[in-house]
Amino acid sequence: MAGSDHTVTELLTAWTAGEEAALEKLVPLVYKELHRTAHRYMVRERTGHTLQTTALVNEVYMRLSGFQDMNWQNRNHFFAICANLMRRVLTDFARSRRFLKRGGNAIHLDFDEELFGGHERAAGIVALDDCLNALAAFDERKSQVVELRFFGGLSLEETAQVLNISPETVKRDWRLAKAWLLREMSTTEKSHES
Repeated sequence: MAGSDHTVTELLTAWTAGEEAALEKLVPLVYKELHRTAHRYMVRERTGHTLQTTALVNEVYMRLSGFQDMNWQNRNHFFAICANLMRRVLTDFARSRRFLKRGGNAIHLDFDEELFGGHERAAGIVALDDCLNALAAFDERKSQVVELRFFGGLSLEETAQVLNISPETVKRDWRLAKAWLLREMSTTEKSHES
């Protein structure tokens, strides 16, 4: 991740304290990382998708303005919040696209980051968001692992650092969460077919 942990944390603390100039200094330090994360996510989208990488990053920044009073712990906390915001932006966009189309019924989408693309993506994002909310109700950490890995684009090591757990724990949580989400999404699809 770009920018030193210490510098980003200091700027986040200064921004929280009301120093608007701190945000201006923070943006260049984190922009490349957020853009890289958004790009990794958006590259899986179909050609001609109306939401582009820069627009996704800009929307995350706009939503971040409501977080000035946040008690930022460190840069990892910042990127975890950004991953959550990216999830919200993408889910909101997918929900709006889904309801604009006729029918709007959820369709099956395999939960595999390599296959998660194409025309079925909007319905899949909405279904995934619903299932992640259900997962978070009984296992918050596994939900966070999926959010950071899938929506935030973080590696196993980066996710471990953000959550302050071992990479092995992240790997185990990622595997179990994917299996649970596949089962839930399959169940959701069957209930929509009935």
